[in-house]
Amino acid sequence: MDEDLIEKRISSESIFDGRLLHVRRDKVMLPNGHETTREWVKHPGASAVLPVTEDGMVILVRQYRYPVGRVTLEIPAGKLDVPGEDPLECAKRELKEETGYSAECYTKLFSLATTVGFSDEWIHIYLAKGLTAGEDCPDEDEFINAVRMPLSEAVDKIYDNTIIDGKTVTALLMYSARREKEN
Repeated sequence: MDEDLIEKRISSESIFDGRLLHVRRDKVMLPNGHETTREWVKHPGASAVLPVTEDGMVILVRQYRYPVGRVTLEIPAGKLDVPGEDPLECAKRELKEETGYSAECYTKLFSLATTVGFSDEWIHIYLAKGLTAGEDCPDEDEFINAVRMPLSEAVDKIYDNTIIDGKTVTALLMYSARREKEN
């Protein structure tokens, strides 16, 4: 059905290998028979978690994001550290590292292809409930503040352009819609 849309790789080369990102340049055959190049970012994948307290508060993290030049509000998240790492274990680790919390119950909400135009990154997003507070332990290059707020306030921050991170916007709106449907 979609065969008339598929591009076929002819060749591939690495043009940059960094600590996090690996940039590839592929020569591809287009459906019309013409050749072109595609530059894209190979990413190891990531996990994120939306922590929700018993009283309905969400826990987000504030951190400076260099590429956009501003402090953002996001759900805790991080990349899969080793090939084949279980995304749920990554989500648990990131929740503890970035907020100090652990959870009794994790539910997978969805997996999101973050930027399909130039990256193969998938992020697996979980809901965490039954939270227990503890001490955070961010990586040495992470400067993060955990923030608690009502879900409704977090959703409002999407609409006033305070929350701009795609995974966070998607997780908050999806969870909010789910709660409304259940009530």
